[in-house]
Amino acid sequence: MIIAQSQFVKSVDFAFFFIIAVSVFFLVLITGLMIFFVIKYNRKRNPHAKNIHGNTGLEILWTVVPTILVLFMFYFGWTGYKEMSSIPEDSMTVNVTAQMWKFSFKYDNGKTSDTLFVPVNKPVKVNLSSLDVNHAFYIPAFRLKKDVIPGRQNTAWFTATEISSHPIFCAEYCGLNHSYMYTEVVVLSESDFNVWVNRGVPNIINAVDKK
Repeated sequence: MIIAQSQFVKSVDFAFFFIIAVSVFFLVLITGLMIFFVIKYNRKRNPHAKNIHGNTGLEILWTVVPTILVLFMFYFGWTGYKEMSSIPEDSMTVNVTAQMWKFSFKYDNGKTSDTLFVPVNKPVKVNLSSLDVNHAFYIPAFRLKKDVIPGRQNTAWFTATEISSHPIFCAEYCGLNHSYMYTEVVVLSESDFNVWVNRGVPNIINAVDKK
């Protein structure tokens, strides 16, 4: 079982697997029907062509059913987008700066780091800005991805639900060393995070491994 590392995991994964399931179902169904019709109505068995009249009920069915499925896909996508866009008012703010080829993080008290440290079960708002070219802030474990565009500040948010650490990637090709633009988000207990952000205790990252 996959442990949800942020509040977005279940909704994003559900929408993804729903779309995959629908796609696979129709792939198998349509391929199977094609093979069946090729065998059943081949030229040897049916040397003379016959006129086939339309079936109104069938045409309505194959119009209505896909429309309903697409509306479901839209609904799951829209509700997920609304959740990702609704930043809680009590969120902790971290300013994220992207540049070739690293991320840097600045907290409300002025502390900076090249690793993102956050407290568990606390909404975190990230203000994203770029110093040079297009980048993307991507935490796969949190199902979070946001473009970082020069001259414009984007925002995103998440709540980490487990004490752990996960990779952060740049998901937008940004130049020669794009693949090296990598860091981590480290999720700490609230007390450990407060110690780190206020006093900068060395090796606080080891607290993750002890949980």
